[in-house]
Amino acid sequence: MHAASADAPPLPGLTSAEVAQRVALGQVNVTDDTSSRSLWAIVRGNLFTLFNAILGAALVVVLAVGAWKDAVFGFVLLFNTLIGAVTEYRAKRTLDRLAILNESEVVVVRDGLESRVPMREVVLDDVLRLEIGDQVPADGEVLGSAGLEVDESMLTGESEPVAKDVGDPVLSGSAVVAGSAVVRATRVGPDSYAQRITAQAKRFSLVGSELRDGINKVLLVVSWVIVPIAVLLFWSQIRNEGGWSAALADGGWRDAVVQAVAGIVGMVPEGLVLLTSINFALAAVILARRQVLVQELPAVEVLARVDVLCLDKTGTITDGTVELDELVELEEAEGARELLATLSRAATASPTTAAIAQGLDGVEGAAEEELVPFSSARKWSGHRTAAGDWVLGAPEVLLADRPDDAVQDRVRELASTGARVVLLARCEGEAPSVAALPADLRPVTLAVLRERIRPDAAQTLAYFAEQGVEVKVISGDNPATVASIARTVGLVDDDVEGVDARTLPEDGEELAEAIGRARVLGRVTPEQKRSFVHALQAAGRTAAMTGDGVNDALALKDADLGIAMGSGAAATKAVARLVLLDGRFATLPGVVAQGRRVIANMERVASLFLTKTTYAVLLAVVVALVAWPYPFLPRHLTLVGALTIGTPAFFLALAPNDQRYRRGFLDRVLQLSVPCGVICGAGVLLVYGTLHVRGEDLQASTGATLVLILMALWLLGILARPWSWWRLGLVLAMALGAVLAVALPFVREFFALEWPTSETASLVLAVGVPGAILIEVVHRVRARRLAAAAG
Repeated sequence: MHAASADAPPLPGLTSAEVAQRVALGQVNVTDDTSSRSLWAIVRGNLFTLFNAILGAALVVVLAVGAWKDAVFGFVLLFNTLIGAVTEYRAKRTLDRLAILNESEVVVVRDGLESRVPMREVVLDDVLRLEIGDQVPADGEVLGSAGLEVDESMLTGESEPVAKDVGDPVLSGSAVVAGSAVVRATRVGPDSYAQRITAQAKRFSLVGSELRDGINKVLLVVSWVIVPIAVLLFWSQIRNEGGWSAALADGGWRDAVVQAVAGIVGMVPEGLVLLTSINFALAAVILARRQVLVQELPAVEVLARVDVLCLDKTGTITDGTVELDELVELEEAEGARELLATLSRAATASPTTAAIAQGLDGVEGAAEEELVPFSSARKWSGHRTAAGDWVLGAPEVLLADRPDDAVQDRVRELASTGARVVLLARCEGEAPSVAALPADLRPVTLAVLRERIRPDAAQTLAYFAEQGVEVKVISGDNPATVASIARTVGLVDDDVEGVDARTLPEDGEELAEAIGRARVLGRVTPEQKRSFVHALQAAGRTAAMTGDGVNDALALKDADLGIAMGSGAAATKAVARLVLLDGRFATLPGVVAQGRRVIANMERVASLFLTKTTYAVLLAVVVALVAWPYPFLPRHLTLVGALTIGTPAFFLALAPNDQRYRRGFLDRVLQLSVPCGVICGAGVLLVYGTLHVRGEDLQASTGATLVLILMALWLLGILARPWSWWRLGLVLAMALGAVLAVALPFVREFFALEWPTSETASLVLAVGVPGAILIEVVHRVRARRLAAAAG
């Protein structure tokens, strides 16, 4: 601890007693670091679901009666719960680590002395001394400024440093890039700007998923019918056992319970829920190898559904750095290039000045004396070398008294292309001073600079255009600059101008209309970014937002899909659904491909699972009404599911697929699965009923199992098209598995089957072949209907 320096403000800062008082009142720069969901809440949310309730109750019943061989379906419940809980807990840990402010120390003035304290220990009304490189720890008011300039780009999107004078506000999360200042903290902790964004960003939400929503709709319908069907089915099985007295006397009630559970389990598409989670998880692993972090598994699906992509210019189209386009020597002047070499290589050089060094290789610097430091207010700096006095700054300022000058015309021409132009001029008369800019300046050199365009930006944007995804550039920078960069990468035509977001209406419908027309927007505030997302969503668009600054965090969170750059702010990365760890915009097409694979393949295999749900409901209702034994034991359905649904669906779901996304996933699936399920159920009832009335119950269950496998394999063959060697091999392998299930004695015994008699085999073929033909007809009619609708 040491005495405050001579230029410290006259007030001594807070006293130790005042600091203690504010700490007691909670007026400290700390916030709650936990996210909105506890570990128990995550486990509870994934364990106590409708899906788990249905299967969990069935599992308990089966285990209670001792039929452990029929409890295999319980593993699906366990795995699905684990996948969901682990994924969500991983997202929670990311949210808990969320911090916009870096945990470093800051200089405070207390009791007339300066000391360094952690940012978390700053209290309300503390007097802070800020230097170059410091991060502003709390919102404050400038008490004294020595050329203070702060970088607010991570907060507001404005890439240029902002000068701050006495009385001006500074925001927490901004960084000092020039000068120094003494600041009084006016808002700390949860009241500060950065922490208010953090608090809103931490609110837990799940990304929307059409796959998940469609499956949940099916489960909801099943949940409404499953209880009455289960009661009816159990009652019919008791009747089939000879009534309650006989069932209780000989233990037949246990068989009735198991058969009723078989009917319930058959109605639940349990494998579809698990396979969806596995498919999402696999896509996340594949993307992780490509340096894409998936925060929530369904996010890989969403980008394939996106029809409008909002980009923040910096970090996506550009990489945030400045590069030299060219050095234009207006006239030869001794010492000019040497001065530029000195200034551009200085440790304190701004990114703009430092970029000039790219064109000065081999040029030796010259000894230099700074006469006037650069400031954003002046937009120029003055220097002296042995060759004379010089001024470096904005051409429109240095040549303000010569608007028709040829140099000004050239500068305006360059600026219209999005270039940032800096002019070095020689002083012909008086030396530059803080009080006045010399009047007699001779332009010597123009440094033409540009933000560095990502080399893959144009190609990536072209990809999205081909895929029908509209791209909008939304930035806090000057709209003319943003539009020029958008034209450079071919995003918009040459006649498209940027829209100044400050002129946009606030009304929802008018704003939605304006946003719908605009392609390039500048001077956008963080609040407007959220409004834009909401307006697009209200218009029925599926919106994705990319960004890297704190100002993007809330918009990313509210978008259907938020995508953050790996170099971005912690808050932005924490709330985004996807994080491009290497910051490469070109990675996004690969994410789209994974999303399309997931959606297209899950639509393919969902038809298998929902066909099972359909025939299971039909069987349960019919056998309950006619008081037949249920045709299957749970293990029979496990065998059918493994050969015709679970195993082949796993391989089909992971296959490459570049089919473009189409709305209406669930409708298309039901158009195939419901009629095919009815056909399969009718075939089972015909075979089972024929053999049951003859008193051949074991042959009846065997025949029902085989005819169901035959028709389901044909449906599998339809969904495996177009054929390839491995798809054909997959279907043949499943058919071979069905043969081995009845051919191998120990397998046949485990699944409670027997070798089919010639009559049973003939009946299976007589019913199964026409059933397969009907399934083919349904498929072709549906394909024509979908093609007509698409056309």
